[in-house]
Amino acid sequence: MVQPANILTAPGESARTEAVRVQRANLVVPGLQCAGCIARVERALLDCAGVRAARVNLSARRVRVEWDSAKTSEDKLIAAVEVAGFEARALDLGDHHTASEVDQSRILLRSLAVAGFAAGNVMLLSVSVWSGAEAATRDLLHWLSALIALPAVVYAGRPFFNSAWMALSRRRLNMDVPISLAVILAAAMSLAETIRGAEHAYFDAAVMLLFFLLAGRTLDNMMRNRARSALTELVALKASGATVVDETGQRSWRPMADIAAGMRIMVSPGEKVPVDGRIVEGYSDLDRSLVTGEAAPDPVGPGAPVEAGTMNLTGPLKIEVIAAGDDTVLAEIVDLMTAAEQGRARYVRLADRAARIYAPLVHLAALTTFCGWLWWDGNLNHALLTAIAVLIITCPCALGLAVPAVQVVAAGKLLRKGVLVKDGAALERLAEIDTVIFDKTGTLTTGKPRLCAMDAMSSEDLAIAAGLAQESAHPLARALSVTLQDRGLKPAEIDAVTEHPGHGLEGKCNDQLVRLGNRKWCGTLEPKTDDVHRGPELCLCIAGKPPRVFALEDDLRSDAAETVAALRARGLRIMLLSGDRDSAVAAAARQAGIAEFQAGWKPLDKAAFVQSLQAAGHKVLMVGDGINDAPALGSAHASMAPSTAADIAGTTAGLVFLGSRLHVIVEAISTAASARRLVRQNFAFAALYNLLAVPVAIVGLATPLVAALAMSGSSLVVTINALRLRLNPLTIGRSK
Repeated sequence: MVQPANILTAPGESARTEAVRVQRANLVVPGLQCAGCIARVERALLDCAGVRAARVNLSARRVRVEWDSAKTSEDKLIAAVEVAGFEARALDLGDHHTASEVDQSRILLRSLAVAGFAAGNVMLLSVSVWSGAEAATRDLLHWLSALIALPAVVYAGRPFFNSAWMALSRRRLNMDVPISLAVILAAAMSLAETIRGAEHAYFDAAVMLLFFLLAGRTLDNMMRNRARSALTELVALKASGATVVDETGQRSWRPMADIAAGMRIMVSPGEKVPVDGRIVEGYSDLDRSLVTGEAAPDPVGPGAPVEAGTMNLTGPLKIEVIAAGDDTVLAEIVDLMTAAEQGRARYVRLADRAARIYAPLVHLAALTTFCGWLWWDGNLNHALLTAIAVLIITCPCALGLAVPAVQVVAAGKLLRKGVLVKDGAALERLAEIDTVIFDKTGTLTTGKPRLCAMDAMSSEDLAIAAGLAQESAHPLARALSVTLQDRGLKPAEIDAVTEHPGHGLEGKCNDQLVRLGNRKWCGTLEPKTDDVHRGPELCLCIAGKPPRVFALEDDLRSDAAETVAALRARGLRIMLLSGDRDSAVAAAARQAGIAEFQAGWKPLDKAAFVQSLQAAGHKVLMVGDGINDAPALGSAHASMAPSTAADIAGTTAGLVFLGSRLHVIVEAISTAASARRLVRQNFAFAALYNLLAVPVAIVGLATPLVAALAMSGSSLVVTINALRLRLNPLTIGRSK
């Protein structure tokens, strides 16, 4: 999907020419696996003539490209990615899951099942051989093993073989090259030994190797697939067009490409505002949670600014366009999210760091062993067997399981506590944080307004207020209605109720005019500075009586103060950022025990602040729930959201907590720290294992079968160590 991009004008060219020439697109690259893949894809695109920018999103398996259409085309860019060794295609924004991603998961699961079936049966047959079967019986068992193992190797080894071939065809190495060599050589050598009736065959080593490696890859793939990009959902907020009103008052629908500043458009109730603009006619309530994060609708009228992506709730609005398309606040948020996810994609996971040096060393060790034994005794068969043993014994099975085994156990532990881990790398990042930033509404607080105070009034007046409130779907009116009825008040019968957008409700009770809405609508003065309530207000106006005020507030979660204290005890810096009013944010911060806070901040403000902290070397955990928090969640080093969060915020966050307790944040950080400690222990064990086992294999003291058993044992130790995480994290130790 190609779109014109707004960019700076090059010297000597007009902005119009530049906007036409420069194009922008998102490409799907399903084969992206690690930081090395990111570098290769971006380098391949940036080497193309006319490409101005290329940014890979690893979790979404996508790359965003900007190029000069006079010098190259989308087809040429796709071809460049394919030359670099990766499948690529244009992104269809209607697809949340690509077919290739689904197919990859299915292939891994089926391959794991086939490898497990083959390993179990071949091992049973091998027991008879180990028990002393000789001559024809032994040969028959070898042939039966071959009939089971060889088809299994061909089918189950495809994820490794395809990846290795792709790498070799592009003259590069990856971890799948030594794996493929070990499996193919072990199977081929075993078949050759079976044909010549030799005493040993190593089919069990080949299929067991595949099974353990597929287990690690499948676990890792499951963890990665839990992370989904929020960009598609943000783009879905963009309108495809708008209803334009011309000078004569005629209305016509036009696509967004034809909408320009200065035009006037109509937005009906229930529609999203498609542009940034200014209201010239009409009153309504806007859901501006995209910008402010606050659930309470914002009453607006002529002269009020509006932003693209906000929802018009109650009345028709005529809006003068100030910015449209890629110049809107929503477009800025999308671009910010793209940059934020790119920053996350740059995070190099521990396994990727280890893999960078591992593959070359494995090849070098196996090649040196083969050449050394061939030179020493001239026996090609013995040299090849010893080299295969080195490949198998150094196979990165323990390395491959070191991270996913711990992450799966950690994810299960946290799920039982009410935390869903969507991205395995999120646990690694969570263990590194030194700063925690909370959003207010819906995160630090419950997000549900509650009546906290009201002026003195009779039960009859309260019944009128309840009667008016029950006629509205406005969140504040709903909260007032529920509270009053819970107190046993029966709503009064109100006739001819009318809702006036941006103002409130009006009706008649006993032939008296009654109103429920904002202060101006009800004819009362705004409160003095020292009388400002912590939350929003509703006023009741009954003819002949002075207006009465209902004050509502959003309560803190029950364990908010306890959670903040526990986080501070871990040495973490705690902050509160909100789009709400100063008084409300200050009150929430005071109750929660947070000394640093900011109010009235928009999405870009929050994201910019998070980025500035991280540029200064801090590792930030952002906890938020609104669409307006999504850029900050994406920019932060780690992120969490409650399960009640807006879809985009929940998608962006690496972890989601399912209940109402905030203290699970502390437990998640503690578990992540313990998980990092266990991962490092696993890597240390894998390194120690290779230091001890590789020399044994190189000098010829380990057959491929012994190498396979040693490799399997190392994987078992890594898995058992990961299971220690089920204990209390404090028994494992804290890594801070």
